[in-house]
Amino acid sequence: MSFKGKLKEIRDDISTTFSMGKLQRNRTNRRGRAYIAPELGGGSEFLSELIEEQSRWANLPPELLHDVIQRVEGTETSWPGRRDVVACASVCKSWREITKAAVKTPEQCGCITFPISLKQPGPRDSPIQCFIKRERATSTYHLYLGLSPALSGDMSKVLLAAKKIRKATSTDFRISFVGSDFCQTSNTYVGKLRSNFLGTKFTIYDSQTPCPAMKSNCKPQRKVRSIQVSPGVAARNYNVATVSFELNVLRTRGPRRMHCTIHSIPISAIQEGGIAPTPLEFNNPSDEQSSPLAASKLKQPPIDFSSTSLAESSESLCSKRDPLVLKNKAPRWHEQLQCWCLNFKGRVTVASVKNFQLVAAAEPYQNVPVEEQEKVILQFGKIGKDIFTMDYRYPLSAFQAFAICLSSFDTKPACE
Repeated sequence: MSFKGKLKEIRDDISTTFSMGKLQRNRTNRRGRAYIAPELGGGSEFLSELIEEQSRWANLPPELLHDVIQRVEGTETSWPGRRDVVACASVCKSWREITKAAVKTPEQCGCITFPISLKQPGPRDSPIQCFIKRERATSTYHLYLGLSPALSGDMSKVLLAAKKIRKATSTDFRISFVGSDFCQTSNTYVGKLRSNFLGTKFTIYDSQTPCPAMKSNCKPQRKVRSIQVSPGVAARNYNVATVSFELNVLRTRGPRRMHCTIHSIPISAIQEGGIAPTPLEFNNPSDEQSSPLAASKLKQPPIDFSSTSLAESSESLCSKRDPLVLKNKAPRWHEQLQCWCLNFKGRVTVASVKNFQLVAAAEPYQNVPVEEQEKVILQFGKIGKDIFTMDYRYPLSAFQAFAICLSSFDTKPACE
């Protein structure tokens, strides 16, 4: 039997054991009655065999296990093949730790494997190519990994989903790992994008702080009602970026002009030897919520990485002194086509007011190389009805790039 077949057999055995244990607990605890259940597949002897077989896989020598996982990770470079890498991390705790050590960040390998990869910066050399599909009926947006729906086929994978929620004075785009749950108190909640009344300024909120050094200073936004979730669970939102569109009421300035200030990424990230914040795991707020001071902390406003309190620390990655600022690359006027044009290198095929390319906007004193300022960090454009491409690279993450692109879908009567 091949290694993949044996791995699938182990996963099936684990799920069977979990289901049997859950069935026994439900039958025993229901209304305090001790229900007698029939034996399933041999009873205790069957369970002991499963536990013994699992222990053999869990107790493999670390050197051998590390070599096996490295080979699996090295051969599966794209989805759906990388499901095997995720399956290795699902076997047991020892497999999970070694798999996490073997899998590199998107900046190093250019691959997206675990959910935390969506919060990590993209590769430096070549962009990660994705596409966004808009569902007008449900006001939802899905981010897929792949070139396009026609070329990717089964290779496409849903990375993130967003839902547009209109309010009286603003519009929210709630971002989640799944397309069926956009509640801010859910474990699948990633962050949100909020606009002002005119749709000219957007704020990106992250569900966790991207700066490990500032973790102790981050506070939840508010306490939600107990009818929504269990008591003490907080909706966590951290202001990490701002997207602004210049007013163009008279429509005399041409295409949209946008500026993105990424408060959580310093300008030094694109300088020589610079490093962008790279979270390695998701925050666990359970410890903070269980403390006696949790109730008072829940009343605090969300942390703002653009606040002056963070600018006082010169060593902090989240300093306001020199945040990363992105601006849209100026298009050129094409005399024959009588329209504004940008070179998307074949990734955009339909003219749209939403199309844009973002490059770094640096001041002379910041010592950013000219070649770095000319590199396109994020590009977004239309290729069909409700289909858009999104290509991003270092130092942006998939979540940050997706949130910036969502700002183009909101109505902007004062900007175009």
